[in-house]
Amino acid sequence: MKEAIYDYDPAAALENEESIAVFLADALETGDTAYIAKAMGVVARAKGMTELSRETGLSREQLYRSFSEKGNPTLKNMLAVMRALGVDMTVKPHKPAGSELGPR
Repeated sequence: MKEAIYDYDPAAALENEESIAVFLADALETGDTAYIAKAMGVVARAKGMTELSRETGLSREQLYRSFSEKGNPTLKNMLAVMRALGVDMTVKPHKPAGSELGPR
């Protein structure tokens, strides 16, 4: 018996600000700029590009281009989109490699 395989769109699971915040926090922790831009694109699709365009003043084309896997959004655009999504970016100290082992 063959099981059907369905395409999964992660945007479908991003239903509120909390799920969006967790999704983006995970992406930011990778430090991979292409992955972060692509994750922002997923969130933007979940919100709706037309609505996001209206709220940020950025064109839909600019949003698609900036938040694609090859995109390189400016900090200004990133903050505008995050504000429209109802999430904020925060900063925490970076733990050096091996610091999770505790004091010696």
